[in-house]
Amino acid sequence: MATEIIVPSLGESVSEATVAQWLKKVGDTVKADEPLVELETDKVTLEVNASAAGTIKSIKVKEGENVEVGAVLGEIGEADGKAAAKDKDTDTDTDKKTEKKSEAPKAAKLASEPTANDDSDAEDMSLSPAVRKLVEDNDLDPSKIKGTGKDGRLIKGDVLAYMDGGDEKDREDKEEEKTETGKPEEEAVPQKSGGKREERVRMTRLRKRIAERLKEAQNTAAMLTTFNEIDMSACMALRAQYKESFEKRHGIKLGFMSFFVKACIQALKDFPAVNAEIDGDELVYKNYYDIGVAVSTPSGLVVPVLRGADEKSFAEIEAGITDLGTRARDGKLEMNELSGGTFTITNGGIFGSLMSTPILNPPQSGILGMHKIQERPVAVKGEVKIRPMMYVALSYDHRIIDGREAVSFLVRVKDAIEDPQRLLLDL
Repeated sequence: MATEIIVPSLGESVSEATVAQWLKKVGDTVKADEPLVELETDKVTLEVNASAAGTIKSIKVKEGENVEVGAVLGEIGEADGKAAAKDKDTDTDTDKKTEKKSEAPKAAKLASEPTANDDSDAEDMSLSPAVRKLVEDNDLDPSKIKGTGKDGRLIKGDVLAYMDGGDEKDREDKEEEKTETGKPEEEAVPQKSGGKREERVRMTRLRKRIAERLKEAQNTAAMLTTFNEIDMSACMALRAQYKESFEKRHGIKLGFMSFFVKACIQALKDFPAVNAEIDGDELVYKNYYDIGVAVSTPSGLVVPVLRGADEKSFAEIEAGITDLGTRARDGKLEMNELSGGTFTITNGGIFGSLMSTPILNPPQSGILGMHKIQERPVAVKGEVKIRPMMYVALSYDHRIIDGREAVSFLVRVKDAIEDPQRLLLDL
């Protein structure tokens, strides 16, 4: 009896998904709970697993098509016992022929071994969209990368680790590749004739949803931005002094994000309007602090939420952010981890941004933008000093937050970071 492959519940307010990639094809044998297909929603990419063992009998929905919750994606049939018996008989016949002719099994073995192209196709079929894009963009050979995912599958972390370290022999091989002119392959001048000048790629559901939410923020909120700059000297000195002992004790690196999360929570408590939202004709003030942390992924920007951040220590905040960031880039976040935040922090400084205007994450009323730390001459007690400075920006909804509150909020964050002992004393 056939078992249907059903689109599972996709989470609150999500009723539709796109078939991103089939991991199996018709005729493949599957085990119970083995991933069959990847679905892409406007928030995350998720896998649909086999509910029973058997053989893929049919695939009813092609890649790129949209499906609703409860739709039938395909069918799993029972394993073919006759085929297994036939294979067993074939093996017996082969053993008999081996006694008569020694060359036959060698030829049969060679014929039965998959070619390099077959291996490449199989590996390509098992790659997730994010991993496949990363591999193709960087011209990598997935067969040379060790997978640490389920059943040895490649995840994005494996590819990034390979790119950071890589294989020494592979790098040497690439260095030896030359064109006929003696230049490395990648330095050869591309041929314009016959090449495509434009390429149209269908937007992913996540990218479309990001575009909708950003435009919604601009159209709905009365958005303004206020700026300030922070002297990072004290924070950097404290981090340098304790980073080794911190990592040794907690098993996680001490970054700047935990300082800013703590500083923002302190400021949110002093200025509750920045932690509020508009719901119809009412203002909803929230007495909890679920901080969203913007993460850039191959599919686009996502904002996983660190729940109960006010109750967490520096180590717990760093560990939570690292975990959310890693799983976001690997497409392993769950739906509930992407909704319900009260305030967001985004760090454009990791890409080198010196100053920018962050866009609100609706229905939130405030978002803090961190930027690159850069040494600049500043006036300190009548003298010019070279200090590591960071510009910070607070975008806010002027319908809820007055200018005085926004500026005061940012000054409170600045004071806490410039004198990080205040965070420990809750001042």
